[in-house]
Amino acid sequence: MSTTDGSDDSLAPPEITTDQVLRLDDERFTTDDVAVVTGAASGIGRATAIALAVNGLTVVGLDVDEAGLEETVETTESLDVDGRMVAAPTDLTDGEAVESAIDAAAAEGTIRYLANIAGMQHIASIPDFPMETYDQLMDIMLRAPFLLSKHVMPHIRATDDGVGAIANMSSVHGRYATRDKATYITAKHGLNGLTRAIAAEGAGTLRGFSISVGYVLTPLMANQIADTAEERGITEDEVIENVMLGQARTKELMMPIEVANLFVFGFSSHARHLNGGDLLFDGGYTTTYE
Repeated sequence: MSTTDGSDDSLAPPEITTDQVLRLDDERFTTDDVAVVTGAASGIGRATAIALAVNGLTVVGLDVDEAGLEETVETTESLDVDGRMVAAPTDLTDGEAVESAIDAAAAEGTIRYLANIAGMQHIASIPDFPMETYDQLMDIMLRAPFLLSKHVMPHIRATDDGVGAIANMSSVHGRYATRDKATYITAKHGLNGLTRAIAAEGAGTLRGFSISVGYVLTPLMANQIADTAEERGITEDEVIENVMLGQARTKELMMPIEVANLFVFGFSSHARHLNGGDLLFDGGYTTTYE
């Protein structure tokens, strides 16, 4: 399942260029090594797929949005990349489709990395939250990462050195709670637990880590603004200034490529001691207050 497409062109990150990408020398960043990236049709998933391809990996992008995936492939091919990008249209709520996607990824090379990024959002209070939406969100954001990890871990263990990593896109909402996002918060807290479980079973070489950021300028976030404004009875400008950036010390929204660079670092050998931990890049959102 992909992130939701945004309709407000004024809330769109700039086009990705290779000079924005963190480039690292790593002996396992080769086209023979595969990184599976979910949500690769847009937002953070797209940026991460591109950044990993720039660093020389073969990237297999999973998303239900086939057109968006093709745009990611086209963007990757238009840039100076040492790796390559392969589209694998997949409904993450379909268990057989997920297993087939990992089989297809294994046919592209040696699977070493998995980035669980795909997500969705729904703004509503707990009493008003529709349970069918709860089930869909949990399927995409918690069940699918668990299932993907289940299928990917044997591939990493079967490599010549057992080295690889599974990264989960968490959030400041995996550390604390705000109003009207109960299911999203529940899923992100669950992802943090999954991250630690992967690390516990990874024998030191198969690492699990998470990435937690504040508000990132993605299509998913753009759609949240209007929903949050309606739910709280405030203007959209007030949502950005007071809800999204009000508590942060860094008064700028993050760009998807900035988050993607954290995945690049986390997958690299430079981060070999990052295991079971969380990369918190939130501008002071969760650790400071006035």
